[in-house]
Amino acid sequence: MADHDILESYLSTTSMVQQQIESYNRFIRLGIHRVINSNGLVEPEVSNFAIKFTSIRIEQPVIIESDGSTRKILPNEAMARNLTYAAPMFITYVPVVSGIEKSDAAGEAFVGEMPVMVKSELCYTHNMAGEQLESEGEDPDDPGGYFIIKGTERTLVGVEDLAPNRIMVTKDADKVVSKVFSTTTNFRARCSVERDEYGIYKVLFPTISKGMDIVLILAALGMKPKELVQSASRKDFANDLLLNLEMSQAKDLGESDAIAELGKMAAPNQTKEYQKRRAEIQLDTYILPHLGSDKKVRPAKAEYLLMMAERSTLVANGRVKADDKDHYSNKRIKLAGDLMEELFNNSFKFFIKDIKYHIERTTARGRKLSVRTNINPDTLTEKILYAMGTGSWPAGQTGISQVLDRVNMVGTLAHLRRVKSPLSKKHPHYKARDVHGTHIGKLCPSETPEGADVGLTKYLALMAKVTVGADHKVLLDKLEELKLI
Repeated sequence: MADHDILESYLSTTSMVQQQIESYNRFIRLGIHRVINSNGLVEPEVSNFAIKFTSIRIEQPVIIESDGSTRKILPNEAMARNLTYAAPMFITYVPVVSGIEKSDAAGEAFVGEMPVMVKSELCYTHNMAGEQLESEGEDPDDPGGYFIIKGTERTLVGVEDLAPNRIMVTKDADKVVSKVFSTTTNFRARCSVERDEYGIYKVLFPTISKGMDIVLILAALGMKPKELVQSASRKDFANDLLLNLEMSQAKDLGESDAIAELGKMAAPNQTKEYQKRRAEIQLDTYILPHLGSDKKVRPAKAEYLLMMAERSTLVANGRVKADDKDHYSNKRIKLAGDLMEELFNNSFKFFIKDIKYHIERTTARGRKLSVRTNINPDTLTEKILYAMGTGSWPAGQTGISQVLDRVNMVGTLAHLRRVKSPLSKKHPHYKARDVHGTHIGKLCPSETPEGADVGLTKYLALMAKVTVGADHKVLLDKLEELKLI
């Protein structure tokens, strides 16, 4: 067998940018509908009126000519005419009057254009044969995996980040921190349990600046002191819990009293009703939001916090090792589909605010209320195109969308497989820049720029492929069916 037979066989059957295309396809099939489902209700300050968005439909790319005619457009023409290769989006809406959906007044409205990735399922060149591509004026060797924005080829660079919704334990000189980046479609919260050198736990979450007593938080979540001690299966963890109970001022508080106490800390000098409401918002929204924001999941949140506390005790006593955040199993790469979902989610929220404003203004002027006339498609399109044109993404990320390197074919493929770290290049971050043993087979150990970006901008290894995610519910249903959970 020749030296390169395996590599040639792999490259002839697999696209070098397959993960980018698959990720974008997953966004179109699932991600965009997930955003609509989580943000689909528009409730303006108008009595007994709301709009519910039920679904979204995306067609293939088209162009409207100056004479008003509409026809399909291919990537080559979009490049030559400095156009954006984008597809029209249509959203289905139902007016809700006094809490009742008026299905007879339901309709579909044009809400803007979605940039289409070349060679994705929405693209006309998807699955086109080489001869057909040549006859259409397209390059048969073009890998795809990029967008065309106003005639410029732009790629979305993969972003490396710590795995969400996973407990990570780190050890410092005087404390052990058990943290989780609790992430949902709309929100990301860093929740952590700190254990000091004596065994006292403190809980931290986004809306507070200092650690809170774990016994108080657990009591507010509905856990009684007796249940707290019974939950400990290990002796050293049980000792820590008994110490925390003994030292806590909240050990004798019931659920309602603990919520009242939490409310006093969250909103001092306010009315009791407001304090209670504020405390409940903190418990349901800011503590471990990935478990849910309903009151029913409070016991599950209490158990999760105890699990975090137990992990910190085990690390503090040397029973298990602290987690290595540079280990690649603790990292995830956000590909084009994940980044587009973030952007669309952010843009859709602005779109909903715009609809609210127009409906409120129409009502204030005493005009007839019509859903279609209050939908401005430019709001969504402009927001998406601005981010893709400048590279400025939600949550302050920059350099996500970059002009595609077309110096040569190798440079193009490398750029489409680039991975960047969110860490600032101004700081040393020595460990983050080092080659880690777990990079082998995943990242190229030598291909990284010199200077400030060294070790932060990386490239996928030649045969590395990134999975684009799977539906957790399928796995959970199967585990329940096998009676493993």
